[in-house]
Amino acid sequence: MRYLTAGETHGPQLTGIIEGFPSNITINFDEVNFQLARRQKGYGRGRRMQIEKDTAAIAGGVRHGKTTGAPIALVVENNDWKHWTTVMNIEPIEGSDETKRRVNRPRPGHADLNGGLKYNQRDLRNILERSSARETTMRVAVGGMARQLLQEFGIKVAGQVIRIGDVEAKRTEMPIDQLIDVTEQSPVRVTDKDAEARMIAAIDAAKDDGDTLGGIVECIIEGVPSGLGSHVQWDRKLDGRIAQAVLSIQAFKGVEFGIGFEAAERRGSLVHDEIMHDPQRGFYRATNRAGGFEGGMTTGEPIVVRGVMKPISTLYKALQSVDIDTKEAFTAQVERSDTCAVPAASVIMENVIAWEVARAFLEKFGGDSLEEIRRNYEGYLEQIKQY
Repeated sequence: MRYLTAGETHGPQLTGIIEGFPSNITINFDEVNFQLARRQKGYGRGRRMQIEKDTAAIAGGVRHGKTTGAPIALVVENNDWKHWTTVMNIEPIEGSDETKRRVNRPRPGHADLNGGLKYNQRDLRNILERSSARETTMRVAVGGMARQLLQEFGIKVAGQVIRIGDVEAKRTEMPIDQLIDVTEQSPVRVTDKDAEARMIAAIDAAKDDGDTLGGIVECIIEGVPSGLGSHVQWDRKLDGRIAQAVLSIQAFKGVEFGIGFEAAERRGSLVHDEIMHDPQRGFYRATNRAGGFEGGMTTGEPIVVRGVMKPISTLYKALQSVDIDTKEAFTAQVERSDTCAVPAASVIMENVIAWEVARAFLEKFGGDSLEEIRRNYEGYLEQIKQY
């Protein structure tokens, strides 16, 4: 199972094509659009989220509410396109001012300069339009499809914000359904109300200063059986594939599983998870410091992943840059931006991880239809029960 996306931040639409999605899965269209709406929420977002009301249209691969096994085509229209029809038009525009909204001053922290050098572009808009985090809209829609495959097998996905700037939320243990409900009601996706208020104040202060804030987000997936992924080749290790997916999200700079980097500070006896057995439960771990992985494979414990998002690179307090035409120093050009997108990034991370887990699930249990996958899945559960 794989997917590709296309489209620019100010183009007419974003497009995604999923290949290898099994047949006979009932698609809840509202669930896909719910994920898109979640991505647009969160305290600290900019004016673009007031313009766009993202909804996904399915243009292929689904008939009468169920997948057919054919490639699935997804489309999300950009409402802001109407303001950019000349600047972003595919056809040459005679008599137009070709320099209008041209970007010649690369913004520090963005793909502008590296992309301009790589693709030999003198208008850096040709780089920023595709490298924009607007691209994650389609990845969330794709993740919304993957989640529906996982839901067929009782696998649940949740996310929460752990830190924004220097404000860290207290860790709380609660059932995953409760975590989903509580964080959905929070404008910064936390369970700690005191931290919520301090995070909002920190975002306001950064906005007043023309600055931005990053943070740490966490994704938890429950109900995953042991044995997804493999130890036999480096590129089949599922934790490695999840790490790559997380780091592919714009502005993400780090990832960890379970106790993560804290493992460097502990002795081994306080890092590894002891193995237990119960006649009803089978094999399980006494703790989950490994975050649900050993040897690149799932252990059956919840998958726990955290990602670090840097502050958004577009600042109203512009940083110094160099004009690519004159080579003179200037302050970088400012594009419309958010002050803090960490709550939205939590949603994005949930969905890119859901995709990787769903892909590994299909690799393990195979099959072109839901019914075939279910037979394989149930047979495997019986096998490990008898182990």
